[in-house]
Amino acid sequence: MRRGYGTALLASGVLASGVTGMSALGASSAAAKEAPSVFEGKVDTADPDLKLPEGKKLADPKVLDIKRIVGDEQGEEKREDSNADVTFQIQAEVLFGKDSAKLTARADSRIREIAEEIEKQDSNEVNVFGFTDDLGSYAHGKKLSKARANAVHRALRKEVSGGGITYKIRGYSEDKPIASNSTEEGRKKNRRVEVSFPRTEE
Repeated sequence: MRRGYGTALLASGVLASGVTGMSALGASSAAAKEAPSVFEGKVDTADPDLKLPEGKKLADPKVLDIKRIVGDEQGEEKREDSNADVTFQIQAEVLFGKDSAKLTARADSRIREIAEEIEKQDSNEVNVFGFTDDLGSYAHGKKLSKARANAVHRALRKEVSGGGITYKIRGYSEDKPIASNSTEEGRKKNRRVEVSFPRTEE
């Protein structure tokens, strides 16, 4: 993305170990400072208590699901990369007029950018999901979110060269909110289209 972004690295798991202790009440600060911060003794590697039981082995190491999240300064769109997938999340106001499923001229560059990444990843499966806020009826939101997902799907098919891609299109109405619908700021975040596909390239 090329519109002034901030980047953050996240990990889906946290690996932590250690021992924490508290000095007794009334202990002086000087005594607390004298306490060693690391174990200074020797470890007896032959100690039977350190050995695994017969027939047991250590579990295979887990690779943390590191993510890269890039978003524009206005919060209008976000790209999220995990070890497995790439997900683009774009607010509906960027792509459509109010209560409309017709793509605006402003949407062209966003659609093109997503299409280029689909080609780069050589993806053969693409999900296009639409979402709304909770204003209006659920049925209307269902219809609008599905129509918007279909509009993005059609635009992507025109931009992505080659074939052999299976598209999954869904409209979720107000389901699966990412923010509170009690404020306009939250509702704006919930009105969105998400495009995701498998990640194969760095």
